[in-house]
Amino acid sequence: MADNKKDKKQLFGMDRNVFFVGLTSFLTDTTTKMVYSILPLFLTTLGASKTEISLIEGVAESTASVLQSLSGWWSDKIGRNKPFMIIGYGITALLSPLFAFVSTPFQVLSIRFVERVGKGIRTAPRDSLVAASSEENNNAGLNFGFHKAMDNSGAIIGPLMAFAVLWFFPGDYRKVFLLGAVPAFLGVLSIIFFVKEAKRAKTEKLGKLAFSDFSKDYYIFLFIVFIFTLGNSTDALLLLKASDVGIKDTFIPIIYMIFNGVSVLFAIPFGKLSDKIGRKRIIIAGYVMFALIYFGFGKATTPLAITILFACYGLYSAATDGIQKALVSDIIGKEKRGTGLGVYNAILGMTLLPASYIAGLLYDHVNNRAPFYFGAATAILSAILMLLFYRSGKRAETK
Repeated sequence: MADNKKDKKQLFGMDRNVFFVGLTSFLTDTTTKMVYSILPLFLTTLGASKTEISLIEGVAESTASVLQSLSGWWSDKIGRNKPFMIIGYGITALLSPLFAFVSTPFQVLSIRFVERVGKGIRTAPRDSLVAASSEENNNAGLNFGFHKAMDNSGAIIGPLMAFAVLWFFPGDYRKVFLLGAVPAFLGVLSIIFFVKEAKRAKTEKLGKLAFSDFSKDYYIFLFIVFIFTLGNSTDALLLLKASDVGIKDTFIPIIYMIFNGVSVLFAIPFGKLSDKIGRKRIIIAGYVMFALIYFGFGKATTPLAITILFACYGLYSAATDGIQKALVSDIIGKEKRGTGLGVYNAILGMTLLPASYIAGLLYDHVNNRAPFYFGAATAILSAILMLLFYRSGKRAETK
């Protein structure tokens, strides 16, 4: 009984597991966003084109994302999440400082790919653990919102630390990569010593994944997510757009920090609101916001306009990222939650490859406005499809 009470102990009003998983994401994202906020600029110093930069991100995310569905399925079958989280976060901690020693875009791609394998291993089991920790109080929206807020808090500190390093050592991107490794290692320690396994019943054997395992609503939502993500290419192009309109490279991490700061402020409020009024309504609003923001990025020609748009981009992020995961956890059964979240994350990652390739080609061969207009169009289509999905659900409830 004592162990159960300890497991249910709350920290700062949050479930203990949810808090320490959030802390790990905070520390790890501090590292990854230190790297990510300057990686597009670093790649340009290595001679990479906009299309090559987009492809590096697309290949890394999409290829490694296959592991997200496999790790979620496997964690469901063995009834454990923590081992996958330790391995996944450990890979990121070990690989991140290696960017300091590369000399070609291909070497960046290789490290980026393996580091994203770590994300693929950990993401679905981590989300499954957060969902399992939300069952007793039926507050998945709040908990996923908290996790998103912690994740993006690291995404504030990381770019701020990158800015500080570049301020004192202008142009020394490699020093950023080396110093950025420290928080990720602390994140691994948080998982090892403070996160407890969310115990679940094991299945008799490793069964095959079948389409019949999930409902029609699940597949409809995945299709909508695919359409939306097709126009939601790598954020690296947003950072390059900021550079194109005249923002100095030293201040690019600050622009990225503004985006994440706004997302942190609104992630928990949007999560709580989704618990009250429903996930689908918030997601529809998020898609509409994205369309308007991307259209604005296409039109923007001044540093002030880009700064405002990055702040608005944080609102979109808060209204979709964590809430989409909460909706997936609502739709699928408990015994298949890790698998379902893994497939969802895999769809996001795999779609990023064609999305980034299309956006990179448009950026290089049309102009720096075209990829954002394309993204705005797919977002409007997704919002319409999501509205129809919402209305069909309301009609089913009244029958």
